[in-house]
Amino acid sequence: MKKTIPWFSIMLFFLSFSAIAQSADDVLGLWLTDDGKARIEIYKENGKYSGKIVWLKEPNNSDGSPKLDVENPDTELQKKPIIGLNLVTGFTFNDDQWEGGEIYDPENGKTYSCRMRLKSGKLEVRGYIGAPMFGRTVVWTKVK
Repeated sequence: MKKTIPWFSIMLFFLSFSAIAQSADDVLGLWLTDDGKARIEIYKENGKYSGKIVWLKEPNNSDGSPKLDVENPDTELQKKPIIGLNLVTGFTFNDDQWEGGEIYDPENGKTYSCRMRLKSGKLEVRGYIGAPMFGRTVVWTKVK
């Protein structure tokens, strides 16, 4: 006896994959960092995805002056405010992740290779040196 699969079962199967599949632009928007200290706006420019700091929990120093990028190895950039700073740059979307970009850490002035993935509505951001296995992952939450 030959079994046949009802057409609606086939449709449900393909619909479940389309619900899981993500679009390259799903990363766009406002994200809260894992420590809650900053909000990053991810945007698309010239076909690449980047993100800048648009909000800080503590935007000013104790004297009321805006926090600057003082750890940057480029002395000219040390005079720039942290708000507005490009934190992630140069990403392209490939399969299920954004890759080929970099992430800058204003707390130590270092730049790392980076990849990003969406998982359960959260953005996993992995900065690394050399291979992705030698790095650290943080998880950002979408604000809007």
